[in-house]
Amino acid sequence: MSEKQFMTVDGMQVEINGERNILEVLRKNGIKLPTFCYHSELSIYGACRMCMVENERGGLDAACSTPPRNGMVIKTNTERLRRYRKNILELILANHCRDCTTCDYNTNCRLQALAMRYNIENVRFPNTAVSTKNEDTSSLCITRDAGKCILCGDCVRVCSEIQNVGAIDFAFRGSKMTISTAFGKPLAESPCVGCGQCAASCPTGAIVVKNDTAAVWTALENPDIKTTVQVAPAVRVAIGKALGIPEGQDCMGKIVAALRRIGFDEIYDTTFGADLTVIEETKEFLERLESESNIPLFTSCCPGWIQYCEKKHPELLPNISTCKSPMEMFAAILKEKEEHGKMNFHVAVMPCTAKKYEAAREEFKKDGWPDVDAVITTQELIRMISISGIAFNEIEPEAVDMPFGYVSGAGVIFGVTGGVTEAVLRNVISTKTNSELVTIANSGQRGNEGIKEFEANIGDRTLKIAVVSGLANAEAIITRIKNGEKFDFVEVMACPGGCVCGGGQPFAYTYERDERGKGLYDSDKQNSIRKSAENPVLSSVYRDIIKDNAHELLHVNYLK
Repeated sequence: MSEKQFMTVDGMQVEINGERNILEVLRKNGIKLPTFCYHSELSIYGACRMCMVENERGGLDAACSTPPRNGMVIKTNTERLRRYRKNILELILANHCRDCTTCDYNTNCRLQALAMRYNIENVRFPNTAVSTKNEDTSSLCITRDAGKCILCGDCVRVCSEIQNVGAIDFAFRGSKMTISTAFGKPLAESPCVGCGQCAASCPTGAIVVKNDTAAVWTALENPDIKTTVQVAPAVRVAIGKALGIPEGQDCMGKIVAALRRIGFDEIYDTTFGADLTVIEETKEFLERLESESNIPLFTSCCPGWIQYCEKKHPELLPNISTCKSPMEMFAAILKEKEEHGKMNFHVAVMPCTAKKYEAAREEFKKDGWPDVDAVITTQELIRMISISGIAFNEIEPEAVDMPFGYVSGAGVIFGVTGGVTEAVLRNVISTKTNSELVTIANSGQRGNEGIKEFEANIGDRTLKIAVVSGLANAEAIITRIKNGEKFDFVEVMACPGGCVCGGGQPFAYTYERDERGKGLYDSDKQNSIRKSAENPVLSSVYRDIIKDNAHELLHVNYLK
C-alpha cells in the first residue's frame, strides 16, 4: 500500500488523495476559492486567475492548474491575495455592464456575489464596456449580451468539449477580444442546437434563457382564452432548491398548486405523453427489429439531439424514431379533444431551452397554428411563481386534472439519462413482478456516465444498447457505428445527465445532478403503475381521441 501524502494549507495538514489540482484538494476540505473559468468537467483554462494561492517561496500559483504534491505548503487567504483578487474584480467590472437590477442573473450572478464577498464598494476605473445592452436575440432558445461577457470561456468550452457543436469561439485579440459565432453571424444562423448548456455554464448572465413569459401572462389575463399547461417530469426535482425546498425532492403537487394560483385553467403532467411515447416507440422498435431496417433505432425525445443530427449527420435521420417527443404527443391529443368555440392557449413547462425551437417547428403546427403555443423553462416558472408572491414551500400539494391524471413511473423517469431506455425495456420484457423490475433497473442504463453500454435479451435475441448524454458522447457512438460496430437501440440526450440538467433548469453541480435523478427514481418506486402499458387511461385515449389517427397525431417525419 502506498504511503499517504499530505500538504499544508493555511497551517492545516490535509490529505492528497488523487486530486488533479490544488483547487480540488481545497474544495474537498471546505475551502471555496473564487473561480470564474473552472469547471471540473471541462478542460483547465486558467484565465480568470481568481484562484491564485501563495506558495512557500512567496510565489503565486493558479490552484486550478497546479497539481498538488506531498509536502507542499500554501496559503489561500493572505492580504496580498485578497488585494490581488479585488483588483481582478475591479478590472472585470470596468469592462462589464453594471445594470444589475435589470439583469436576468441578478442575485444569481457569480461576479455580483464575488464583488460583495470582497467588499467592492467602488470601481476605480472608468466603465469601458462597448454597450450595456448588446444583445443577439435571434435564437428562439437563448439570448446573448456581449456587454455582460467577462471572457471566462466557459460557454466556448461547453459548446466544443461537451456538446461537440462549436457554435461560438473567441474572436479578435487583446482589448478587442470577444465571444462570437463564425463571421459574427446571428446565433440563429450558426450551428447552435439550442441545448442551452452555454447559458447553464455562464457565470454572469451574458447568455441566458430566452424569456417567453410575457405571452403567457397575456393569455392568462384574457378571459376569452382557455389556458392549459403541461409540466415535464424533470421539472419537479429541479425547481425546489430555488424556492426553499431540498434539491431533488419531488415538487409536482406544489407545482400544480402554484400554477392554479397563477391562473391556469387546466394543469397536466407531460408524463402522460411519455407513456404514449413508450407505447409508440416500443411498437416501432419491435417492427424495425423484425424487418431489420434502419437499425439502430435512435430515440427522438430530445430536440437538441434532433437539431444536431439534422445539421451534422442528416444521413442518420432515417434511424431516428418517428415518435414525437412526449411534449408534442401530449399537446397533439390535448388540442384534438379541446372544445371548439373558445380560443385555447397551451403552455409547456420544460427543463429544456431547445423545446422552444421544437414548439415553433412547422412539423408541429396544424393549419398554421402550433400545438404548443409557448414553452417556458423551469427558470421562467420560478420567476412567475416569485412575481405572483406564492410561498412555494408553504402551499399544499394538489393533483393534476383529468382525464390525463394517471401516469406511470416509467414515464416519470424519462427525465434522467437512461430513463427512456428503461421504460421501453419494461414494455418489451415481461415484468409481472417487482423482482423483474429490479432486474431491468440493474441492466446498465442507470448512472450519470456519459456513455453506458449493455446487453438485454428479448425472446431469443440479444440486443446491444447504448445510453448517451452529452452530444460529444453521441458523436463518439456515431463514429463507432460508422466504423462497423453494431447497436440495436441508442438513447441520446443532449444535456449531460439528461433532462434533469437541461439548459432551462437551475444550475446543478454533479452531486446535485445525482439527487435529481434519485428523486425521479424514488417517484417511480412510489407509483402504483410502473409500466406505461398499464396506464388505465391510455386505452380510452386511443379509442376516443386518437382513433385511427395515431400516425398523424403521434409521429413526425424529419426527412423533408
